[in-house]
Amino acid sequence: MGQALVQAEPKAAAVFHQADEILGFSLSKLCWEGPEDALNATENTQPALLVHSVAVWTVFQDRFPQFTPAALAGHSLGEFSALVAAGSLSFEDGLRLVRARGEAMKAAGDDKPGGMAAVLGLDVEQVRQICEQTSQQSSGGVWVANDNCPGQVVVSGDDKALALASHAFSEQGARKVVRLSVSIAAHSPFMEAAQARFASALDATPLGNPTAPVFGNVSAAPLRTAQEIQADLQAQLTATVRWTETIRAMASAGAMTFIEMGSGKVLTGLIRRIDSSLERHNLDEPESFVALAA
Repeated sequence: MGQALVQAEPKAAAVFHQADEILGFSLSKLCWEGPEDALNATENTQPALLVHSVAVWTVFQDRFPQFTPAALAGHSLGEFSALVAAGSLSFEDGLRLVRARGEAMKAAGDDKPGGMAAVLGLDVEQVRQICEQTSQQSSGGVWVANDNCPGQVVVSGDDKALALASHAFSEQGARKVVRLSVSIAAHSPFMEAAQARFASALDATPLGNPTAPVFGNVSAAPLRTAQEIQADLQAQLTATVRWTETIRAMASAGAMTFIEMGSGKVLTGLIRRIDSSLERHNLDEPESFVALAA
């Protein structure tokens, strides 16, 4: 996770080193050596993903200094990386904020356990209707957490409601329902305690106006001021990630080329399924920079 880039790029190494100093422990060692279960703990995963994305962005800026993004966006946690890249949030503040976010989500999950499942082959409105019906039938609830792309929707809720909803999804023609290996119901009312706790950290964090619009997860609309950004983040943990709408809104505003920066290329694949006419690149390992330059 970022190790090859760090070995090839001193500027990426500096980002990881700075993160270790800010956090007071070696996040870089955790990323590269594990143990895996510790890295997969959300209070560590979230900072790790942010650091990797910012390291890629830093190298990108060094390689392509003439480039200025017309707009930015990030999926869930990725919204914080986008805000750092847009200058709305400093790297140090962003790192502390996502660490607090992860800790708050873990505490909320411990207090009110839940889970998540990916539903493949149904559109988001079908999934939402089944979630509403299931929630009326059970003591818990299930909600749309992520509208990732046409035919891929993630839901969150308690175990009983998830099981009932999963059966209903299959009956209504879902190609597959995959239970995710998480014990929290992210982007649902189960995160209300986390949102309240995170709000305290957010209120203490300075935000500036972004250098380019950042399309928010909650609104799927361009955020142009610090106030708009704060409002979007204040609601993010309990709201649906409207990724399909976000990409379509960015394309409607004129964005034709998308560059994913960070670990893997999941978002590049989602964008292809949202609108295959859009040009897509992902930056992660050193080789990906060579491919982009070509």
